[in-house]
Amino acid sequence: MSTAKIAISLSKEMLKALDELVDNEVFPSRSGAIQKAIHHLLDRQHGTRLARECAKLDKTEEMRVAEEGMSYELESWPEY
Repeated sequence: MSTAKIAISLSKEMLKALDELVDNEVFPSRSGAIQKAIHHLLDRQHGTRLARECAKLDKTEEMRVAEEGMSYELESWPEY
């Protein structure tokens, strides 16, 4: 993937917070953090993030958890 350089302006507080994330190795660099933030923003705008995250789910495990929850809910309903 080719990249292009851009210039952005951040408040001193935002830059300090960003540098703390890099210093704590949450992100490899300022650029990496900003790229990830923009990626998440674009995903939200295009509505693709939910679909991508759902594709990661284990369907068998999700079904087991859903059925387990349903049986618990049925047991908690009062008798009429």
